[in-house]
Amino acid sequence: MNDYSSLDTTIYRFGFYCAVLLILSGFAAAFLPLDISDGLDAEHTDRIVWLTEHRATFVLGWLNQIVAMLTLSGVFVAMAWQTRQRFPLTALLSAAVVAFSVMAFIVPKFIAVWSMPLLVSAVNDPINGEMANTLLMLLNVTTPYSLFTSFDYLGFWLYAVFGLLITRPFLQGTTSSKIAGTCAGLYGATYHILLVALLSGVLENHQIGTWFLSTTALLIIVVIATMVGFWRHGQLGSS
Repeated sequence: MNDYSSLDTTIYRFGFYCAVLLILSGFAAAFLPLDISDGLDAEHTDRIVWLTEHRATFVLGWLNQIVAMLTLSGVFVAMAWQTRQRFPLTALLSAAVVAFSVMAFIVPKFIAVWSMPLLVSAVNDPINGEMANTLLMLLNVTTPYSLFTSFDYLGFWLYAVFGLLITRPFLQGTTSSKIAGTCAGLYGATYHILLVALLSGVLENHQIGTWFLSTTALLIIVVIATMVGFWRHGQLGSS
């Protein structure tokens, strides 16, 4: 029993520290650009020049995104664990969805760190230049319907599924849990509404980034609200 209680405490502490690291990575993101400014309308040649000149900060920016993604996933796993006693199936499904989201997110982020800098350096290669140039256009990190961003939006959709799954268990908890559950549910519902609007043609392509990414503000509230619960359950205040 003591071992089980210790595991509980460890997981809640893990969730809390993941949330702290996530917030720190958010501050770091303000100083680490992920693409050329006004990337949606930027010319392909200008992007290549920018990537050549800002290779180091580009890689650091996307490494920071990997940290943010993994720590947010850690928060979500701790949230799923929190529901395991009264809603075991929900906890299992939620954890599985988070695992799938990590796989979706890690693909484009690893490509940004590994492949894109190498492709930029190969653009002027007489043998591989044409291939590198084509791949860079396919892997545009800002265009919302590129191969690159499609993986990101898949990951956010899985977050939306997680939000819908976790809503009911968290609405039956403390005040902070209810806030987290409400915001998670709103995120899940809003994302799916926007997805239907996009697929039905109501939402235009150039509006995708603005509408879909703006919903992630709800996830920030979820993280902050769950930090309170993790602090209490992990007994961090008395340690």
